[in-house]
Amino acid sequence: MEPLKFVFKYALKYKAALIVTVVSMLLLVGVELLAPWIISRMVGILTDVGLSPESLASMSRLAILALAVYIARAGLQFTRSYMAHVAGWHVVADARRHIYEHLQRLSLNYYEDKQTGQLMSRMVNDSDLFERLIAHAIPEVLVNVLSLIGVSAVLLSLNWQLMLLSLIPVPIIVFAMRGFAQYVRPAFRERQQELGELNGTLNDNLSGIREIKAFTREEAEAYHVGEHINRYRDSMLRALRLMATFRPFVEFASSLGTVGLIYFGGRLALRQILSLQDLVAFFLYLGQFYQPVRALSGVWEGFQEALAGAERVADLLDETPDVAERPDAIALPERARGALSFQDVGFWYAQGGKVLEEINLDIPAGSVVALVGPTGVGKTTMANLVPRFYDVCEGKLTLDGHDVRDLTLRSLREQISVVRQEVFLFHDTVRENILFGRPEATEEEIVEAAQIANAHDFITEQLSDGYETVIGERGVKLSGGQRQRIAIARAILKNAPILILDEATSSVDAETEALIQQALERLMVGRTTIVIAHRLSTIRSADIIAVLEGSRIVELGAHEELMLRGGLYSRLNRVQVEDEPKWRLLRAQQQQLMASD
Repeated sequence: MEPLKFVFKYALKYKAALIVTVVSMLLLVGVELLAPWIISRMVGILTDVGLSPESLASMSRLAILALAVYIARAGLQFTRSYMAHVAGWHVVADARRHIYEHLQRLSLNYYEDKQTGQLMSRMVNDSDLFERLIAHAIPEVLVNVLSLIGVSAVLLSLNWQLMLLSLIPVPIIVFAMRGFAQYVRPAFRERQQELGELNGTLNDNLSGIREIKAFTREEAEAYHVGEHINRYRDSMLRALRLMATFRPFVEFASSLGTVGLIYFGGRLALRQILSLQDLVAFFLYLGQFYQPVRALSGVWEGFQEALAGAERVADLLDETPDVAERPDAIALPERARGALSFQDVGFWYAQGGKVLEEINLDIPAGSVVALVGPTGVGKTTMANLVPRFYDVCEGKLTLDGHDVRDLTLRSLREQISVVRQEVFLFHDTVRENILFGRPEATEEEIVEAAQIANAHDFITEQLSDGYETVIGERGVKLSGGQRQRIAIARAILKNAPILILDEATSSVDAETEALIQQALERLMVGRTTIVIAHRLSTIRSADIIAVLEGSRIVELGAHEELMLRGGLYSRLNRVQVEDEPKWRLLRAQQQQLMASD
């Protein structure tokens, strides 16, 4: 994507504000050209006419005209500045919205090696530079170019030889601007990259502040963050050093024209080839001639800075989702029955070997299927294929006979609820977090979902504001079991025909586990359920148990059947039964430690 193409596309939406800005600029240029003429006219009256009633009246008229010029200039400067900012900040808002919507469309695979802070920096900090382009760089270029043309015409009418002499610094400045761009844009891009790295590190550290305190890593992490702060500072100073070199050079080059005017203009005036009035006017207009040249050098810096940010945003917008909706995708016409079928499914990540291969599994509608096996055999990956968080690499996966890749993502995911081990709750009230499952639900439906999830009692009895309690970022004010039950209430409220439970009862005490298990059993009634569990005692009643090992399903059947076979499932079960007392004791100790903290 062209770095500035999408910026200008958004700018066109606000052409009314831009037109007002341009018109005010044109009028401002005309007003600016009047001021030197007034002073020149005053000098002419003083030198040619002298003291007389007519000259006094002329002075009065010039003063009134000057006052009108300065009032008009102030009004036009306000109009130009404000309307340019209106357009600029609207463009920034639209760009940020576009970036966020694009981030939502990207596949989960994209986020696996990205820092949240880095992406936030591109969305907020890099897009922030677009305002400088729309509200400052482009208007300033336009007004200064117009001013340059107008002043040049006046200078030519006064003395064409001196005008040509005044043009000598211009090619020098133009070549300097081209060379400057080659160095400063990469410097600005590096600065934005370091700012993103700093934001990413800060986000990680603030999100993991409990771990930092628990492992007494404050000094080490402060040093780590300090290193990123220093790198950002150094990259900023490198960019500023280039800017600090460029501006004085432009000032020096433009001053050469003034030196030439003093030397040659003074001689022309002494020889009476050029009148004093015209010499004064030439000096005044020459200041206005070089002012746009100097201003353009500053605008050029802002343009390069904005372009560096636009390039980083364009790189992000060029990313394409791995999981894309087909042009002819169909929407499920009604609530799905929930029959799933894995047919010779294979899957692998972009980097690494096969995670799943030759997976064949039919899941009847309304049945409960448990996926078990050692860590890392692809249980969660297999479940993630159902809502198309990832796409199968081989074979196909069907829902009610439809290949899931032939369905619209929205209609597919509306059929699925997910409750994970690591529950994500938003920094909002309990009510809003439950409503996330179905925003249009009534108060009675919210309470009913919470009651089914065994969450209503602790919400009303233990939380200070009940359902209106703000639970903090990621639900930090709640215990693990409370977060889990709110997540279950959210899934109950969604009322989807397919349910995925990924280690939903882990890391909680026995009493809380019983409450959660009871809530899950209520939730599973009448739904196709995929359960991922390491604790095999929680899935013994499953209709089908699929045992995975080495990327394949090695055993398939009900609990009793698999126990009689004496295979991997039986061995895993026997080990867990033997170790269960130890794990329960350890878990109880962990809960006591957490409670004491």
